[in-house]
Amino acid sequence: MKRKAMAMMICLAMVLMMGNAFAQQAPVAGTSIGVTSEELVTVAKGWSANKQIMGKDVYNDTNEKVGVVSDLIIAPDKAVSYAIVGAGGFLGMGKNDVAIRINQFKIVDGKIILPGATKEVIKAMPAFQYAK
Repeated sequence: MKRKAMAMMICLAMVLMMGNAFAQQAPVAGTSIGVTSEELVTVAKGWSANKQIMGKDVYNDTNEKVGVVSDLIIAPDKAVSYAIVGAGGFLGMGKNDVAIRINQFKIVDGKIILPGATKEVIKAMPAFQYAK
């Protein structure tokens, strides 16, 4: 299970790093948009942020729930990515959304772990707000 979790994190990191390279390539005249049949096989075997990360609980290394992943942000230069984690609140009231670098998370036994985190630490972080 640990190998699978590590493989998922490596795949995410590779996809995020490769996004920058693909974004810089100009389309070649006469090529189609989308992926090839060979690429589609790779995509189908890949990792889904929507199914495996979004809306999932975040725990600290003592197995306490400290928040929920509400979004993934890819920086404009695509070099660094962040998870938006919401902590506290009830029914959306009083919740503090914060940005945390993807490389600070670990996946252990299918759980998203943020080592050293507590609800208090996350609530004390600067709040994340989307650009207008």
